[in-house]
Amino acid sequence: MSLPLLATLPASLETFVSRAETEFERAVAGLDREPAASLSRWPEARRQAFARVCAASDFVIEQALRDPELFLELAESGELERSLGDGELRGQLAAALEGCGSEDELARRLRRFRNRQQMRIVWRDVNRLADLRETCRDLSDLADACIDLACQWLYAGLCAQSGTPVGRRSGQPQQLIVLGMGKLGAGELNLSSDIDLIFAYPEGGETEGTRRSLDNQEFFTRLGQKLIKALDTITVDGFVFRVDMRLRPYGSSGPLVFSFSALEQYYQDQGRDWERYAMIKARVVGGDPVAGKQLLEMLRPFVYRRYLDFSAIEALRSMKQLIQQEVRRKGMDANIKLGAGGIREVEFIAQAFQLIHGGRDLSLQQRPLLKVLDTLEGQGYLPPAVVAELHEGYEFLRYTEHALQAIADRQTQMLPDGETDRARVAFMLGFPDWDSFHAGLMKWRERIDWHFRQVIASPDEEGEESEAAPGAEWLPLWEDALDEEAACRQLADAGFAQPREAWQHLAGLRDSAQVRAMQRIGRERLDAFVPRLLMQTVEHERPDLVLERVLPLVEAVARRSAYLVLLTENPGALERLLDLCAASPWIAEQIARFPLLLDELLNEGRLFSPPGKDELAAELRERLMRIPEEDLEQQMEVLRHFKLAHRLRVAASEIAGTLPLMKVSDYLTWLAEAILDQVLALAWRHTTARYGAPRRADGSACELDFVIVGYGKVGGIELGHGSDLDLVFIHDGDPQAETDGAKPIDGAQFFTRLGQRIIHLLTVQTTSGQLYEVDMRLRPSGNAGLLVSSLAAFQRYQEQEAWTWEHQALVRARVLVGCPRVAAAFERVRAQILGRSRDLAELRRQVSEMRAKMRDNLGTPTSAGGTAENAFEPAVPFNLKQDAGGIVDIEFMVQYAALAWSHQHPELLRYTDNIRILDGLAHAGLLAGDEVHLLQEAYKAYRAAAHRLALQKQPGVVGGDQFRDERRAVMRIWRELGLS
Repeated sequence: MSLPLLATLPASLETFVSRAETEFERAVAGLDREPAASLSRWPEARRQAFARVCAASDFVIEQALRDPELFLELAESGELERSLGDGELRGQLAAALEGCGSEDELARRLRRFRNRQQMRIVWRDVNRLADLRETCRDLSDLADACIDLACQWLYAGLCAQSGTPVGRRSGQPQQLIVLGMGKLGAGELNLSSDIDLIFAYPEGGETEGTRRSLDNQEFFTRLGQKLIKALDTITVDGFVFRVDMRLRPYGSSGPLVFSFSALEQYYQDQGRDWERYAMIKARVVGGDPVAGKQLLEMLRPFVYRRYLDFSAIEALRSMKQLIQQEVRRKGMDANIKLGAGGIREVEFIAQAFQLIHGGRDLSLQQRPLLKVLDTLEGQGYLPPAVVAELHEGYEFLRYTEHALQAIADRQTQMLPDGETDRARVAFMLGFPDWDSFHAGLMKWRERIDWHFRQVIASPDEEGEESEAAPGAEWLPLWEDALDEEAACRQLADAGFAQPREAWQHLAGLRDSAQVRAMQRIGRERLDAFVPRLLMQTVEHERPDLVLERVLPLVEAVARRSAYLVLLTENPGALERLLDLCAASPWIAEQIARFPLLLDELLNEGRLFSPPGKDELAAELRERLMRIPEEDLEQQMEVLRHFKLAHRLRVAASEIAGTLPLMKVSDYLTWLAEAILDQVLALAWRHTTARYGAPRRADGSACELDFVIVGYGKVGGIELGHGSDLDLVFIHDGDPQAETDGAKPIDGAQFFTRLGQRIIHLLTVQTTSGQLYEVDMRLRPSGNAGLLVSSLAAFQRYQEQEAWTWEHQALVRARVLVGCPRVAAAFERVRAQILGRSRDLAELRRQVSEMRAKMRDNLGTPTSAGGTAENAFEPAVPFNLKQDAGGIVDIEFMVQYAALAWSHQHPELLRYTDNIRILDGLAHAGLLAGDEVHLLQEAYKAYRAAAHRLALQKQPGVVGGDQFRDERRAVMRIWRELGLS
């Protein structure tokens, strides 16, 4: 939001200004200073700013009167009118602490420095010289500097007295690690905020360097106590920051300081949901930053679960309910932080998404709330209009909070009762009076509370009139409170065709080992979910089928009940799950095997509108960029989840009719290419890191002189849902030259190991399955040949040794990913091999013999591969791919045509997919336009049927009475081409 400008100074505050100016002039007059220090000698802009601050803040004028010298020095420095640079505030404090000789002197200097900075920050905030972000950043930087520099000073003194703490295991000196939590951790401290801290140290041991050693725990406890005293104790100079240590394990009753291992064990064994919520904002604010980073990495799995964690919403909801009870009990509705529509609700909205999705979407693993909101919009979790309202409402509340606290440097979020303070708050927020300010405030609180309820509120809270949870009529049946006859009668009345089987499925789930082993909270979630499931299941035309397909998923996720919460919290996602499972057992099986796919059901627009090719590749690159380069396990999981998620999207889009057949294949092929591109990059990085870079023939270092060539369906841009990848690896390095690394190997070995690495990344089974099955049999010499060929060796083989069927396969070959230079060279070789002039009679003979051999081995035996007279009878199966008149016949005709005529018509080699090669044959006048159209339509019809059957987990076989016209036409054109 734009900065709220100060309103015209109300008459009720003018007396504050005149009194403050008079008292300040009197205080300045008592100093040994030039007359220029008088207010009357100040620049007009600064005088007006001073008047506004006097009207708004008792704190600033009290400090100015208490120490006018300090205030004048601050004004003369120019810092009231400018922003501080990075590190400038810390540098000032470091200079102020130079030569400090005692803990009492440390406390005095810290407090004087804090008061000086607090005056500057309030001055700039009240006069709108700093926006909200700058104010929060300055306050947080102030806290960081005070904590860290005080800790360093105290650590040095305690080491001189008690020795240096040393780790028992590492033998290295140890330092205190100070974690800042809450607003301090997020860099969003307010004008009069507590600082929430947790103290830690890396490992146990004892101090060295003195006669009487201390245990590390005792040493750091003393250091922590000294640090708290230096910051928190109120002296004649005030305090630095109020310190709150209650967020540490076990709260006030726990040890003040914990070792890393003790913290990790606590959060692993006993960490509670609210502690996860708090730990989102944890940041190292003092001590050893390297060790602190290690600590946060250790605790990350506690905060961010790798699976979708919708149980976080329950926890946040419970926390909010407790807060609301406290607000009502203490009459704190006027609290702009904790009351309805307050600051805490915006924080809860953002952190709900962080806790649920942050384990998988690393972009959400950040601390500042406004940046999290921006990410929620950018990643599609919340609409732009919602984020805009939350942004503006939050900033309005934070400006209000600062106004409340600027008055007296007092920690409060309560709206004032007194007329004077109300006038001050309205004045600072830019309103002419309290009523207009309060109306604006309530508008924002109402909007925030509405959005909060959309995210956090229970799906059962649909108004006060709602008495029963959705699906409550099914709860007795699920809880086995009905006898079998009554249960079956209820199922039959609801539309189940086979109620007894449905009841047995439900009983089987209820009595399964997975359900019996569930903990109490998990069983409660299951009991809340199943009635909703049944309520939505009976809305389908075939509820028996839906239930049969969905219950295995429920059983699969029973021990990870957060997924049940996801579906309970999101009725739309449950509806989409049932629709997809009803349409496809393949989808039902995929989601049961990989429940993390449930995340894809949350966003209907994204589910049924897959991104384009470039967006797909960019999304995968972005996801992998967030993973440390050395974390191969996580990189592999990201690749697999990406493939699973987008494969589900394309299947859902095909079922919904939003993606036609040709686009389905395009999309699945783009997906494979995007993944192969990143797999090649990972494999290259790993192999060169180990062996160094290979060499080219001219002695220069290779720069990924390697390509992955796709054959078959991936080469022809015709991938299906379960397709494997036919690949060939080609390099253009020197096979004899050694690599330039610490463990040099020759180029042939290097590229072989690179190829092995690629295959490993693609095929190894992880918890998320494998990426793709890979078939390398189309490489030169098949399984007997080298895994990776040089471009020269590939060309020699194709020229001298390859069979005609291998040249047929080359028609559909294209470079998928890799070096553009090598790709262009491969295309030249391919064009040269395929563009030869051939003996057409011999070519027809070889193509026909290969096709007959395939029909005999792979076609339907009972119809002689679709050539017998009974091939068109309903009871005789028709293999869409292998039988006569099917897919392979069309593919072979296209390949024959390309080999026969491309020496005269090189444009036939431009594309590798059958549809566009057929277009080329029509344009060249080699096939009649109507015959080309017939072949294209038959080909698309066959493939569409094969896709549908794959989604039904059925083989690509239909009854012999189907596609009669198409098959006969294809067989006729086959014969007309002279093929037999």
